[in-house]
Amino acid sequence: MDGYTIDWLNLLFRWMHFIFGAAWIGTSFYFNWLNNHLRPPQPPREGVLGELWAVHGGAYYSVTKNDPRMDAVPSPLHWFKWEAYLTWISGVCLLGVVYHASADTLLLGGAPVALSPGAGIGVSFGSMVVGWFVYDLLCKSPLAKKPVALATLGFALVVAMAWGFTQIFSPRAAYLHVGAVLGTCMAWNVFFVIIPGQRAMVEATKEGREVDVRYGQAGALRSLHNNYLTLPVLFIMISNHFPMTWGHSANWAVLAALTAIGMGTRHYFNLRGKGKDAVWILPAALLAMVALAFVTKPSEVEVGTVGISYADEIEPIVKEYCQPCHSEMATHAVASAVPAGLELDTAAQVAALASRIDTQLASGLMPFANLIVMPDEKRDLFRQWIAQGAKVE
Repeated sequence: MDGYTIDWLNLLFRWMHFIFGAAWIGTSFYFNWLNNHLRPPQPPREGVLGELWAVHGGAYYSVTKNDPRMDAVPSPLHWFKWEAYLTWISGVCLLGVVYHASADTLLLGGAPVALSPGAGIGVSFGSMVVGWFVYDLLCKSPLAKKPVALATLGFALVVAMAWGFTQIFSPRAAYLHVGAVLGTCMAWNVFFVIIPGQRAMVEATKEGREVDVRYGQAGALRSLHNNYLTLPVLFIMISNHFPMTWGHSANWAVLAALTAIGMGTRHYFNLRGKGKDAVWILPAALLAMVALAFVTKPSEVEVGTVGISYADEIEPIVKEYCQPCHSEMATHAVASAVPAGLELDTAAQVAALASRIDTQLASGLMPFANLIVMPDEKRDLFRQWIAQGAKVE
């Protein structure tokens, strides 16, 4: 396909992914919040496990949680599943349009281990399937009754996966694939566990059979896991905008830290909903973010005593290494549109974007994936000019 068609497919699937994801995450947040805030009715009522009153939009709402062992199935009964399915489907389509369609550059460019495009795409799809089976087996093992041990092992596997992906994929693609595996586990939790369990419960009620509470327990466990994975996956969805994370030399460790921060933040709100205020968690998460910002800060360059001329020394570098992509007249094959809309056609544009350019140069990944290899001495010269104030004659 030509670049223009790919860009429009990118827009379509990205928009769909965002819309369906917002609906799914909103539903997940709401039901987890609801479960944490339901309280036994006073006085107790038969068949009612919890209730909650809320005010919204100028009206009062009463929500009750009923015992699944009911005499009849209420009608109409609303199911929440298509949000998850369509989020995953649109995400896979987006992965294909963005990374698989340009596998030699966007998927594999700059990776330490060289794979063919076909092998890279195979690993991309295979990792999602393998990741699900490993996770599903752990949830069905005795570890399911030991949440701390299960969470610890699961986090260790995520860290190992992040490191492994950075060895075979481009840094940005590595981050996105961690999100793809986690997102697959979340969506397939709904498809293979939560919805089948709910369907079995409904069928048992319709047929007058005893409802097996194990279905509900398994679904509740997977819903809880989805809840904890939400914030890390949301970060990964926007991570390509922040090269100081995936562009760091220890990018896998940065992702691991951000995942832990996201899950910790979610844990605070889950505890708070149950009336357990672990007030230390949020300050600890904030402190961890600040520490991470210092750790990932680009290394400083010597300002130097000799002034660097933009026209004589920097402009040739911009023309050779930057403008093939970042120009109104872009010529590089991967630049069907100017990346991030940042044009570097004039000295004024380069000076105005100097701080952002410095972050990209310090990551060592610009020009993109070093497809146009910039020698270190030119990279350092460019950064020294920025350190001197990005002055243009």
